[in-house]
Amino acid sequence: MTENTLFMRHAAIVDLIGGMAQVLRKRLSERDLENPAMIGIHTGGAWVAQHLNALLGLEEPSGLLDISFYRDDFTQIGVNPQVKPSQIDFDVDHRNIILVDDVLHTGRTIRAAMNEIFDFGRPATILLVTLIERSGRELPIQPDVIGLSPPLGLDDHIKLNGPDPLSLEILHGPRSAR
Repeated sequence: MTENTLFMRHAAIVDLIGGMAQVLRKRLSERDLENPAMIGIHTGGAWVAQHLNALLGLEEPSGLLDISFYRDDFTQIGVNPQVKPSQIDFDVDHRNIILVDDVLHTGRTIRAAMNEIFDFGRPATILLVTLIERSGRELPIQPDVIGLSPPLGLDDHIKLNGPDPLSLEILHGPRSAR
């Protein structure tokens, strides 16, 4: 049996994203990464990317990745019939890319997203930004900017709902029960 718990409401999430924008601005400056472009992973990562993009005042709207065709777990979840096209309306080649996701868990979503980005071109750098980082990494992928790392049980999962209002919800119980 699963139980859902509201973890964070819209205003607190927006404040958290504001703090992430400050850290990200500092990282970009320290590494002298000029003219960055932002890409959010569908759906929650795209919502966070839109907020960050506005706070940083980037020239171009953030891009959107739907990584459905790049996933490595089709045998477990089946083919997703609601695949949406990715939208990246800027040149990725030699560009400093800020890749944004809502929750970093195993690292497999990020691997899939990077594979897709390279289909668009060869970026100069990719900085990884994630609203929530949790334990359970299966691949050696680490974020450059983290909003929050809440302690979660082995059977707990966290989900960003939105886009307006945003909320974070903890889902208690085994994943198979959902």
